[in-house]
Amino acid sequence: MSVHTGLCAMSIFQWGTEEQKQKFLVPLASGKKLGAGAFTEPGAGSDFANIRTTGKRDGDDFILNGEKMWISLASIADYALVTVRTRSGTGKPSSELTSFIVDLTSPGITRGDIHGKLGVRAGSTGWINFQDVRVPAANMIGEEGEGFKVTMSAFDNGRYTVASGATGIIRASLEASVKYAQERETFGTPIAQHQLIQAKIARMALDYEAARLLYLQAGWCKNEGIRNTKQTGAAKWYATDASFAAANEAIQIHGAYGFSDEYDVERYLRNSKGAVIYEGSNEIQRLIQASYALGWREDRPLRKELPAYNEAEWQEE
Repeated sequence: MSVHTGLCAMSIFQWGTEEQKQKFLVPLASGKKLGAGAFTEPGAGSDFANIRTTGKRDGDDFILNGEKMWISLASIADYALVTVRTRSGTGKPSSELTSFIVDLTSPGITRGDIHGKLGVRAGSTGWINFQDVRVPAANMIGEEGEGFKVTMSAFDNGRYTVASGATGIIRASLEASVKYAQERETFGTPIAQHQLIQAKIARMALDYEAARLLYLQAGWCKNEGIRNTKQTGAAKWYATDASFAAANEAIQIHGAYGFSDEYDVERYLRNSKGAVIYEGSNEIQRLIQASYALGWREDRPLRKELPAYNEAEWQEE
């Protein structure tokens, strides 16, 4: 749901035309279709402006060639928001990118799952290969050359869902640790009575409240129609780092049992690590926050901003 909603559906909602919303967003929102975001490539992740997948115009279509890697829902999604290079030689690589909504049943597409992952094993993570895939120009999301902006705004939505999910891992680690610490005894007393165990639990409790407030702040900005790149990035960075730390400490509290799959905490640790990397690594998030703090970064208005939430309008039949 994080990728389906955050990366794909919300991007169409923000950037798509009314015709595109009726054709693609309605079935996505109703659950009849599943959406993915296909951005990362084998040789381009954080360095997104230098992706190599291309889109060459041919009449009313674009012909896509290249490969996307580490794509959530790659093997099961119906549609994917795909960003490719449609121009070259401008001197500004980020202005050469364009985004499309692509039907993943189109001729020329092959895809599959990546196996052997550390975590998120219940979810589909895979690759999508494009070999002379014909995509109608009418499927362009935004305008030609706006692909970098479309993708970065998609990350503003995706990182929000990542932050909220990571906050859930902190809470799960905290609840499991509290329960186990009150049951397990050493030296004739529950380990919850030992101050070092209390210190670990206190850190989890504090991190849970902080991460929760950060992602709720970002959510409030979204509801108000306020640009939230800074707030969403901060929430993603803090929550994912804190979730990995919380899961690690939960294992320590569980001792040898935490090192086995008899308890869920080992799974929390494995699942938490991925979010530190994907949708903008936490090293990138640190640089973004430093740029804001130093006054080097200021968000410029987008041609299409995410609209504010209007309950009366959105709840109409």
